[in-house]
Amino acid sequence: MDALGEPMKKSHALYTILTALTLLTISCNLPEARKTAGSPVAQRMSLFDGKTLDGWTVITCEAVVDEGDILLRGGNGLVQTEKTYGDFILEFECKALSGDRWDSGVYFRYDSIPQGRPWPARYQVNLRQGMEGNVQELPDARSEGLARVGDWNSYKLTVRGSAAALDINGKPAWAADGLEEPATGYIALQAEVPGGGQYRFRNIYITELAD
Repeated sequence: MDALGEPMKKSHALYTILTALTLLTISCNLPEARKTAGSPVAQRMSLFDGKTLDGWTVITCEAVVDEGDILLRGGNGLVQTEKTYGDFILEFECKALSGDRWDSGVYFRYDSIPQGRPWPARYQVNLRQGMEGNVQELPDARSEGLARVGDWNSYKLTVRGSAAALDINGKPAWAADGLEEPATGYIALQAEVPGGGQYRFRNIYITELAD
């Protein structure tokens, strides 16, 4: 019995080790297997490379890349994405250069610009002095006191279906419902320089959300 028992113990120990290694391999490869199976994986993508305006269209305004930022330098118009987006998380940082009456904004979920106007009819995350982060068409999209004057401010806009929410400098600003059609649209930085809207933008990222 002793002669047979020792090989059996060794065989059992080897089986246990091999089983553990197999389970570990499956566990490590599980995320990749899920991707292969077609499960949606949200990926954070940069919309601005810090060097060029590739991926953007400049419309009736002057915008340049300056010291790694998008600088809205003149005119009334838009710096608009070439792609359209539906449900997403948009993150960006911005800074007003004017000491008073600064004004700009970030438009989203629009598909056209009315003739004779420099900007879409809606929707806009306002960056106007005293209205930072507000969306006019959504009554619940209001906040105050979260933006820093004369400094960089970070914004995180989440849009899913008819609902939207905003964080400013890492703090919840508001959550609201009521977005209407279109379900997809462009994202754009608003240039309103004659009215005080000389702004800088940087660290612009988007995460497209699955349906």
